[in-house]
Amino acid sequence: MSALIEIKDMYKIYNPGENEVHALDGVSLAIEKGEFAAVIGHSGSGKSTLMNMIGCLDTPTEGTYLLNGRDVSGLTDNELSEIRNEEIGFIFQGFNLIANLDALANVELPLIYRGIDRHTRREAAEESLEMVGLGERMRHKPAQMSGGQQQRVAVARAIAARPPVILADEPTGNLDSRSTEEVLNILKELHKSGRTVIVITHDSEIAAQAERVIRIKDGKITEDYRNDMQEGTGDV
Repeated sequence: MSALIEIKDMYKIYNPGENEVHALDGVSLAIEKGEFAAVIGHSGSGKSTLMNMIGCLDTPTEGTYLLNGRDVSGLTDNELSEIRNEEIGFIFQGFNLIANLDALANVELPLIYRGIDRHTRREAAEESLEMVGLGERMRHKPAQMSGGQQQRVAVARAIAARPPVILADEPTGNLDSRSTEEVLNILKELHKSGRTVIVITHDSEIAAQAERVIRIKDGKITEDYRNDMQEGTGDV
C-alpha cells in the first residue's frame, strides 16, 4: 500500500543563479495514513518550506509529491486550492479568525466555500466545537476568548470538514503552558480517531508528543525516528 504522503527527491531553490538558496535540498519522505509526525528544525532549516509543500501552498523546483497516490507537484493554482480545501486541515500559529464573526461562523466559513448546505455545515461546525470543548462558547467572538480558546476554534475550523490530513504549523507558539497542553491533547485525540497529524515545530518538547520525529537542517532531513517515549506523555 502506498503512503498517504510521498515526497521524492524534492528541491526548492530560491534566487536561482549566483545567490541561490536551497530551502529544500533533495528531500525524500513518506508518511503513512494515521501517523502522528513532528517536523522539527530551527529557523531557516527548511521546515516551513517543507510544510508549504505538504500543504500544497507552494510547488517544488524539482521532485515529486504524491498525496494519496496523486501527483500534485505540477498542478495549477486552482487545482492546488481544491486539494487544500478538501484534503488538508490547517492550524497556524496565528489563529486567523475573523474578528466580527462568532466561533460558530468562523468554523462554518470554509464549509461555505466547499458548497456544503447550511444545515449540514451548521451541524458539522457545532460538532467540531463540542469536540474541542467549546460547546458553551459557540456564540462568542474572538475578542471574548482567551488565546487558547481562539486556537481551539482554529482547530475546530480545521477539522469540521473531516480532512484526512491535519497540518499544524507551530500551533502552540502563542499559547501558555496550560493552553499548549489542551491543544496537544486535542491533536492526540484526532490522531487516535484515525487522522494523519503533522506538526511543524522548533520545540523539542512539542515534538516529543508525536509518535515520529523528522528533523530537518539546511534543507535536508538529518533524523527520522520513532519516539518510544510518546506513549503516556500528557494524555487526556
